[in-house]
Amino acid sequence: MSTLIPCIVAGGAGTRLWPVSREAMPKPFMRLADGLSLLQKTFERVAGLDDVTRLLTVINRELLFRTLDDYRPLNSGRLGLDFLLEPMGRNTAPAIAAAALHAVRHYGEEAQLLVLPADHLIRDQQAFVSAVARARDLAEAGWLVTFGIRPGHAETGYGYIQQGEALEAGGYRVASFVEKPDLQTAQAYLEGGEHLWNAGMFCFRADVLLRELREHAPQVVEGVERCLALSGAVEGKQGKQCELDAPSFAEVTDISIDYALMERSSRVAVVPCDLGWSDIGSWQALRELTPADANGNQVNGEVILHNVQGCYIDSPKRLVGAVGVRDLVVVDTPDALLIADAHCTQDVKFVAQELKKRGHDAYRLHRAVTRPWGTYTVLEEGARFKIKRIMVRPGESLSLQMHHHRSEHWVVVSGMARVMNGERDFLLNTNESTFIPAGHSHRLVNPGVIDLVMIEVQSGEYLGEDDIVRFNDIYGRAPAGEKSN
Repeated sequence: MSTLIPCIVAGGAGTRLWPVSREAMPKPFMRLADGLSLLQKTFERVAGLDDVTRLLTVINRELLFRTLDDYRPLNSGRLGLDFLLEPMGRNTAPAIAAAALHAVRHYGEEAQLLVLPADHLIRDQQAFVSAVARARDLAEAGWLVTFGIRPGHAETGYGYIQQGEALEAGGYRVASFVEKPDLQTAQAYLEGGEHLWNAGMFCFRADVLLRELREHAPQVVEGVERCLALSGAVEGKQGKQCELDAPSFAEVTDISIDYALMERSSRVAVVPCDLGWSDIGSWQALRELTPADANGNQVNGEVILHNVQGCYIDSPKRLVGAVGVRDLVVVDTPDALLIADAHCTQDVKFVAQELKKRGHDAYRLHRAVTRPWGTYTVLEEGARFKIKRIMVRPGESLSLQMHHHRSEHWVVVSGMARVMNGERDFLLNTNESTFIPAGHSHRLVNPGVIDLVMIEVQSGEYLGEDDIVRFNDIYGRAPAGEKSN
């Protein structure tokens, strides 16, 4: 059997799960009740497969360090890590084509790719292992294999796959792909027994995929090949990393793998399976994972209810009181509150889309922002001032930088800080502080073994995150103009 390279594809903003899912911290990084993110659960699923030694991840380059943070506590060196870093999303066909070209280059033409979305939940690991084994047998025989979930109810939110003739290894030739149906059609599919939910998971040999893509969507392969020829690759302790060239990747056709190939090829098979699968596509889907009380309510956080039925309330940091309400979804975060009819959770995406159209930060960022070195949280801001809580992990460092329009006052709350302030290089202990005038080059480092926590008070005429000149950065970020710390 050919080498298996699992490929986790993390795309999309998860707008139907706003305000928890945002562009800079999308759905794959959402924590479930057990404390693990959907990305971590996908990693564990892959690690549970036999004979897997490497994992390829296709993800936006801005999310690399957050992804490494999620992988680190689970990996302990068992899986070698490969990353293809996208400068922007171009849908699944370019992402999968890039993964196949990468696999051919590094692991041979016969390598099999197991493509998995980063933000789905599968609760039956043994059924998953069995389905992958069947898919691998079909892939080895030259089929492009997709996974079909046996429907448990009439669902209008998923695409469907119609089964055709039976094949070996427990699969079927795909007769057709069907767009999201209306309720009456979905009910007919359920009763007919020939249609499966399209899970968006695939298995195929890299050479077979590329051959079929060259026949049915040559512009995708050719565009990705041009991009890879211009892209820089490095290999280090964090694995193989290839940052896709932005100008050429932007010219690649934006199209899904279903439209580009799966609906056109005659070599597509489906493996029917029952995996305990959910795409966690809405708050309604997420709440179904949590047991309800006698009144049909599900709550997270300190909540007081009176005459409340059928509500989902997620407020981990603020007390919520609810009186006399029915069928609501309430999700509270430090800077945004969602209130939705429980039957309209698919429409939450319209709130996120409107925020994006207005250029509002609540579409892109949480109040607490993750960076390669740790996090920062804006505690308060107003005219000419901004107050942040900054946490730097042990051994990590902010870039050597300078601001034109603001000065900063740093106060260490816990841990130890090494500070470079102009020509001075010194240590700060708990309750000690330093002042950094505008125009001074400066850097903050955590030389200790515990988290460094400090308060930063900014003051000046302009406090935007783009007032930064970066001289040196250990994470390879742009040397100037970066809109982050």
